[in-house]
This record gives sequence, structure tokens and C-alpha cells, in this order.
Amino acid sequence: MGHFNTTPEAEEIFREKKVAKNPIKFKVQLNDEQKEAKQKILDNTLTLLAGQAGSGKTLLACQVALDGLLRKVYDKIIITRPTVSKEEIGFLPGDLREKMDPWVQPIYQNLFILYDKTQIEKLITEGKIEIVPVSFMRGRTFLDSCIIVDEAQNVTHEQMEMIVTRIGLRSKMIICGDDHQIDLRKKGDSGFKYLYKASRKIKNLEAITLTSNHRNEIVEDLRDYYLENPIY
Repeated sequence: MGHFNTTPEAEEIFREKKVAKNPIKFKVQLNDEQKEAKQKILDNTLTLLAGQAGSGKTLLACQVALDGLLRKVYDKIIITRPTVSKEEIGFLPGDLREKMDPWVQPIYQNLFILYDKTQIEKLITEGKIEIVPVSFMRGRTFLDSCIIVDEAQNVTHEQMEMIVTRIGLRSKMIICGDDHQIDLRKKGDSGFKYLYKASRKIKNLEAITLTSNHRNEIVEDLRDYYLENPIY
């Protein structure tokens, strides 16, 4: 029986990875709700993490991604988020990282909370943690990567479809969003809630809502007040 000849590029795409099994020691531990959510993320290809401000969505996503990167499950962490602003990113000064810096600072902060800042900055410099604006995702396929989409409530339907179809082999995507913080002109344009509902119909797509508050206890009362007393 004959066999197929494969190119080095094809072998790279379909190669098996050697994964380090030793646990990574993080500076901050996940709570029980986050641990349960993490297991669901690991069991699925695509996970939507919903929850209001302070529920620990981004911290959990960063922990999962960093854990996988440091144990060589993934070769890269890809971080993207929409830039909802009066200024288009192309007109902002500086290189791509400098342009995205104001938007990805919350993610950097979570990475620094979890692990040594010097090591995180080294991974960024080496390109193992890569910042990609939503508009730059088109046409790419992410292999051996963990992709974090933050502030996804501000991702439009068209952008969301484009983003989720970038997932390549041996990759995982975590999409974090909060329906209470939609900054789009039309709230119905948000692709996050639409995809959240699709989890009931698509295999390996999980939707999770975190409820714990990781900030000052007053935050929960403030959130309830704004929900019960809408401004508009």
C-alpha cells in the first residue's frame, strides 16, 4: 500500500507536541468557580466567558493561556480586542504595539498579577505573546495558539464570524464579554450575545457566566443599582 509524501510545512502543521506536565506556580490562585470554568475551557475548543465587571473573566483567560504557553501546550498567545474609539487606530502615533497599548493594558495587568513581570515582558518581546488588532485578524490562521478576545461585547457580528474562523489546529480561543458594557452605537450589533446562544448547537463551543465579584464589595451594590435604575 502506498503512502503520501509530506512537505516540511505539512509535517509542521500535523506534528504532535511534547507537553510539559509540571504545574506552573502562579502568584494568584483561581477560586472554585474559576477552576470549574477552566476545566470547561480545557475541554472545549472555543469558550465564551460572560460576566459583569470584576467577575474575573480576563484573569481566568490569561491564566489558562499562560499556563498552556509555559507548559508548551501552545507556541503563542494571541491577544485581540476591539478598539471602539473616535480615532481610527491607523491614525494613532507609534508602531502597532504602541497603538494597541491603551486597549490591552488590562490584559497586561492580569498577566503581571499572575506571573513574573520580567518574564511576561520577555515573552512579549520574543513574540510569544502577540497583540493583534481585530482588523488585522483577517486572513490569518492560528496554529498551536491560545487566542484571547477581550471586551468582545464590542465586537460586531461580522467581526465575530471572522475572528472565530481563524482557529487553527491545536488551538483554543477564549472570548470574554459583558453585555452590560456595550459601547457600539447599536447594542444589537454586538456579536457576543448571538454567539453565546449558539453554544447549545455547536460541538466544542462552551458558554460560561462567572458570577463572583473580585473587586471591592461595593461594586456588587453599584452594579445592582444601575441595573434596577437604568439611566435611559
